[in-house]
Amino acid sequence: MNDSAIIERPPAQPATAAAAPRLRLSAAEFVADATEAQRINDWLASVDAVTRTRWALENLPGPHALSSSFGAQAAVSLHLVTQLDPRIPVIVVDTGYLFPETYQFIEQLRKQLSLNIQTFAGAQTVAQFEAQHGKLWEQGREGLDQYLELRKVEPMRRALQTLGINTWFAGLRRSQAASRAALNPLEVRDGRFKLHPIFDWSDRDVYLYLKAHGLPYHPLWDKGYVSIGDWHSTKALHEVDSAEELRFAGLKRECGIHGLEG
Repeated sequence: MNDSAIIERPPAQPATAAAAPRLRLSAAEFVADATEAQRINDWLASVDAVTRTRWALENLPGPHALSSSFGAQAAVSLHLVTQLDPRIPVIVVDTGYLFPETYQFIEQLRKQLSLNIQTFAGAQTVAQFEAQHGKLWEQGREGLDQYLELRKVEPMRRALQTLGINTWFAGLRRSQAASRAALNPLEVRDGRFKLHPIFDWSDRDVYLYLKAHGLPYHPLWDKGYVSIGDWHSTKALHEVDSAEELRFAGLKRECGIHGLEG
């Protein structure tokens, strides 16, 4: 891939091989050594997303994986990471309640980018799940939390364990929500390194990247769906009074997969 073709804000300082730090800490040691963690994150924040991704693939322990919800702007991270590691597993958590258009989008990008998709789902079928629990997403915050744990968090946890993943890439951005405003490019979650290559990107950066590389938005984007999850818990812009109500009826913002609350 020609890195110069990627359109985003220029880094705060040029990225050079000599400037790139070497990480010699385990995930546990990284958490314990705040000074070294800050040094690494300061450097990662100073370079572009391609350099961050390449550095992580070369310095952070494998196996590596990329998670994707195949939401509105998912093609950015999928393209960015797989251009550097074409066979990296792409973990998809299938709750059984995704929009038909999401399944279509998964297949479209699988073919376009030759993705190595690894799908994980809950232990029960949708019918079994509802027979035992009912429609948990309609049962207030407590029911919603239980739903997300069973249909999203547990399958994601199992995916990482099954694939033996030690470094996890995710497409979270600080500008997406208040719950993500303090994201660092490199963090540790559940004993694994977790890299956010586009943590500091704006919506404009995303748009320019998609345009430059001929990548699509989710099919529901043009219908006003800008934050896309399960069909029963997702609203379009014209259906809500504020952005906080786009997912989970405004009861919360995060599904729990990324170790964030809000």
